[in-house]
Amino acid sequence: MSDIDDRTRIELEAAAFRRLVDHLRERTDVQNIDLMNLSGFCRNCLSRWYSAAAGERGIDLDENAAREIVYGMPYAEWKKRFQTEATAEQKQAFETSRPSAGH
Repeated sequence: MSDIDDRTRIELEAAAFRRLVDHLRERTDVQNIDLMNLSGFCRNCLSRWYSAAAGERGIDLDENAAREIVYGMPYAEWKKRFQTEATAEQKQAFETSRPSAGH
């Protein structure tokens, strides 16, 4: 990667981020608890990181606005349309593998 300049690297990272967001929007069957249990992050984490990155640059982008960017719709609408109740097994797995605060 040493032969890739910073601008190109940032553009590639941005393209990969956009593809990740598109993929998560398409895979509404994958619940956030599944993502958390398997990877230690979910759509909400991604939204918080997005909001924090904006804040570090002096941009006022609250968590709800960031969630709408990641989910492609207001969070409440996504939850109503796609979120299912977590099973006992999913909840237990989450408690076992819960990441530390600020993940």
